[in-house]
Amino acid sequence: MFAPAEVSAKVGDTIEWINKDVFAHTATARNGDFDVTMPPKKTSRRDEGRQYGVEYYCRYHPNMKAVLTIAP
Repeated sequence: MFAPAEVSAKVGDTIEWINKDVFAHTATARNGDFDVTMPPKKTSRRDEGRQYGVEYYCRYHPNMKAVLTIAP
């Protein structure tokens, strides 16, 4: 699961996903804005350059869901 399931950040922030699992995961935006791959036991980052709100999920485990909101 993604924890926390709802995340807020500001434009210009770096979002960091930490995969503590032994399996690979993704953070894939439902609207296609991003698709971040998270190898096992690794950290992945993404810089946010604009305002939006989006649901995202893991392509490998679609029951893993969360919401990311980027504010000005």
